[in-house]
Amino acid sequence: MAYIQVVAGIVLLVVAGDYLVRGSVSLAMRAGLSKLVIGLTIVAFGTSAPEMLVGVDAVLKGAPTLALGNVVGSNIANALLVVGVPAILAPVACCAPKVGRNLAMMLAASFLFISLSYDGKFGWVEGMILLAGLFSFLFYSIMARKACPVEAAAQMAEMEELDRKPDSYSFALLCLAGGLVGLAIGADLLVIGSVEIAREFGLSEAVIGLTLVALGTSLPELVTGVMAAVRGHSEVAIGNVIGSNIFNLLAIMGIAPLFGTIPVPDSFLRVDLWVMLGSSLLLIPFVKMRKQVGRMSGVAMIMLYLGYMVYLAHSAESAAVMGLPL
Repeated sequence: MAYIQVVAGIVLLVVAGDYLVRGSVSLAMRAGLSKLVIGLTIVAFGTSAPEMLVGVDAVLKGAPTLALGNVVGSNIANALLVVGVPAILAPVACCAPKVGRNLAMMLAASFLFISLSYDGKFGWVEGMILLAGLFSFLFYSIMARKACPVEAAAQMAEMEELDRKPDSYSFALLCLAGGLVGLAIGADLLVIGSVEIAREFGLSEAVIGLTLVALGTSLPELVTGVMAAVRGHSEVAIGNVIGSNIFNLLAIMGIAPLFGTIPVPDSFLRVDLWVMLGSSLLLIPFVKMRKQVGRMSGVAMIMLYLGYMVYLAHSAESAAVMGLPL
């Protein structure tokens, strides 16, 4: 039953998240908001909604480290899998307008997140600091892109959600309400199933968050990257990863601690946070030299991710044998 709950939860999160974005975009367009503002706020928040709901639900259900593991694991999966898998299908270009600036912001958010982690917990104070960083990022992005219409137009042209005619008010409201309900139910099923699996195998919620839950909530980004590569727009993967990682760190870990304190296990401070940072740093040479992420680089990224999964499995097994906390 736990496995069925996890699969059903992931499917609901993916489908409900899509309908939430569709309804929100339609309402925003009918309200007269510009595509630029919609893309940077509503669409960005909507695509991160699954991780956000899972994080909040995990805290409320007494499994706060699952929320932390989900964010860190999702960022690792995004940087290695969401870039690596599309690169096998088609070279991923790293020359989109201002991608270097956005990568620098992602790294800054990562350093801020790691610095706050050394307090040993994420409480409401740390959450407010991260949310302040999020609003600063959004304000700066909107102002910078308004000042560069060519850049804004190029980025908005890649957002298929914004190219179609908005839905009617009634259907948009139905999509919005259905998406929110689906996200809540999906997050609940995923968290309950994941906690049961963790207990069955003697794993911590943090490890399940880093692996099973992180992979599940990263599926929308992975599917988007693969479909973009199939359609000849594989460069979308880099922007998708950078935006998703920023929102994971600043929005999800900014909001979830407002519902309860999230402790930071020692294993995160020793390994996982640095794997997350290292995965992000791997993108620097490609962006700096404006090189494509080719097939061999994509395979290397996937192998690195699989190696990290093997390390987590080995660490969990060793801890279980020795009776140590993970």
